Amino acid sequence: MLLLGGVLKATHDTQITCDLANVIQWCTLGVRPRACTTKLHLMPRPGEPFQITTPIYYVNGDPHMGHAYTTVAADVAARHARRCGAEAFFLTGTDEHGAKVAQAAAEAGLTPKQFADPIAERFRGLARDMHARNDFFIRTTDPEHEAFVQAFVERMRAAGDLYESTYSGLYCTACEAFYSEADLIDGLCPQHGTKPTYTEERNTFFRLSAYADRLLERYAASPPFVLPPVRLNEVRSFVEGGLEDVSITREAVKWGIPLPWDTSQAIYVWIDALINYTSALTYARPGVDLSDLLWPARWQLLGKDILRFHAVIWPAMLLSAGYEMPRQLFIHGMLLGHDGFRMSKTRGNGMDPYPVIEAYGADALRYYLMREVSFGQDGPIGYASMHQRYHGELANDLGNLVNRSVAMVVRYRDGVVPKAQVDGEIEALAARVTAEFGARLEQLDLTGALEQVWELVRALNRFVEERAPWTLAKSDDPAAVARLDSTLATLCEGCRLLGVLLAPYLPERVERLFAALGEPVEIGWEHAQLRAGSGRHVDPTIGPLFPRIDQAPA
Repeated sequence: MLLLGGVLKATHDTQITCDLANVIQWCTLGVRPRACTTKLHLMPRPGEPFQITTPIYYVNGDPHMGHAYTTVAADVAARHARRCGAEAFFLTGTDEHGAKVAQAAAEAGLTPKQFADPIAERFRGLARDMHARNDFFIRTTDPEHEAFVQAFVERMRAAGDLYESTYSGLYCTACEAFYSEADLIDGLCPQHGTKPTYTEERNTFFRLSAYADRLLERYAASPPFVLPPVRLNEVRSFVEGGLEDVSITREAVKWGIPLPWDTSQAIYVWIDALINYTSALTYARPGVDLSDLLWPARWQLLGKDILRFHAVIWPAMLLSAGYEMPRQLFIHGMLLGHDGFRMSKTRGNGMDPYPVIEAYGADALRYYLMREVSFGQDGPIGYASMHQRYHGELANDLGNLVNRSVAMVVRYRDGVVPKAQVDGEIEALAARVTAEFGARLEQLDLTGALEQVWELVRALNRFVEERAPWTLAKSDDPAAVARLDSTLATLCEGCRLLGVLLAPYLPERVERLFAALGEPVEIGWEHAQLRAGSGRHVDPTIGPLFPRIDQAPA
C-alpha cells in the first residue's frame, strides 16, 4: 500500500521565460526580460500574490531543530519575496489528529485536545522565537479547518473518486502511514525502525490510480514540479511503477474528523493534514476568503521523508476536488546528528534550538541552519560547528568588518561617512554578487545565496588591508585624503549593502547594523546596490553585532 503524499501543480499564468542574464537584469534593475527559450520560474512580480508553506508539524512531541530548519527556510523566502514587492503569505501550523496523538494523550491522562493545546503553543512560540513572520498559524483542530476538510472530501465523492472497501495490510502508528512489505527494511518501518501492525478494517478509498497519467504529465512539464531534480526522479519512478488506490479513512481511530456520510469512520490524519494548505486561506483573515488570491501556492517546503505524501496523493486529491495543484515543491534534506544519523530523541544525537538561541541569538541560528548544510541536501549539524561558524563568519568576518569600518569613520572623519564615490572594483563585484544572490534565491538556493554574500564580505575585508586607511590617514596629500574618503565610503556602503542582502536571514542583527552605520533600515530590493557615501553620522555605541561566546552549549 502506498505512502500518502501530495504535490504542487504549476500553472503558467505567472511563468516568465528568459535566460539567466535577463533574470539578473530583472532582479537587480527592474527591467522586464525579453522573450527567449529557457524557462525559469521566478519570484513573483511586484504586487503578485505569493503563498509559501511549511508542512504542519505533528504534536506528538516538542519542537526540534528540524522544525526550526524548515520554518526559517520558508521565512527567508517569504521575506525576500515581500521586499521584491510580492503579496507574500507564509503559512505554518500543527497537525493534531490521529492515533499517535490519541495514544500519547491517553498515556498522559488527558483528552487529545488537552494534550495538543500546549504543544501547539510551543510550535507557535518556536516560529516567533526564530524571528519567523508567518502570516497564519493553522491548527487542524480549528473548527473552520474541520468543516473545510469534510466539504473537500464531499467534492471528491461527488467526482466519483471515492468508494468503500476493506483494507488489510501494515500500518505504522508512529508515522501514521500504511506500508507494503517492499517498503519495510528488515520487516521494520523505514522511518522509525519499529514493527508495523497488521490492520484489517472497512475503509473509504480514493481512486488514486486514476490520476497516474496526469501526475506523470505534470512531472514531465516545465518548470520542474519538484526540486531538487533527484526528488522529482524519485516520485516519477514511483508513479511509473504503478499506483494503488489508497484508504482515506480509519475505522479504528476515533480522534479525527468524522467522514460526513459515515461518522463511524474518521478521515485519515494525512488526508486531513494535507488539506490545511487550502483550508487556511478561507479563514486566516476573518471574513475574507483568500483562496482566489493565493491558491495555488507558489512554494511548498518539506523534508524528503514526506515526499510521497506531498508529491503523489496531494495533487491527485486537488484534481479530484476541482482545485489547481500548487506550483512547485521544494524538498530539503535531513539534518544529521554528530554520529551521521538523522537526529532523533531515541539516538540522543539531537541539537536543541533553545540553548543555541540563548547562547548565540536566533539570528545566528537562522544563519547557521541556512549556511551549514546545502539546502536540499542531507548534512550534519552540531554545537561545535555552530560555535565555529558563529565566530569565524559572523563575529570575525562580518561583525569585525562593520566594527572596524565604523571605528575608522569615527577616528579619521569625526564620525561622518564621507560623501565620496565608492571604489570601482568593489562596485563591480557588488553588482555581480547582488545579481547572483537574487537569482539563487529565486530557485531557493538559500545556501548558495549566502555564499555569494560572503564573497563580498571577504572582498571587503581584503580591501581594508590593501587600502590600509590607517596609513592614508597620516598623509596630508590631497590624493591620499581623497583615497581615504573613498575607502571609508566604500566600506560603509559595502556594509550597508551586506545588510540589505542579509536582511531575510538576519532580520534583528541587520537592524543593528544599519543603526551602527547611521542609516535608515532600508531592505527593499531597490536598495541592493552601492551608492556614494551617505554623509551620515555613524553610531559607535551600538557595540559588536556578534559578541564572542566563550563556550558552546553542550
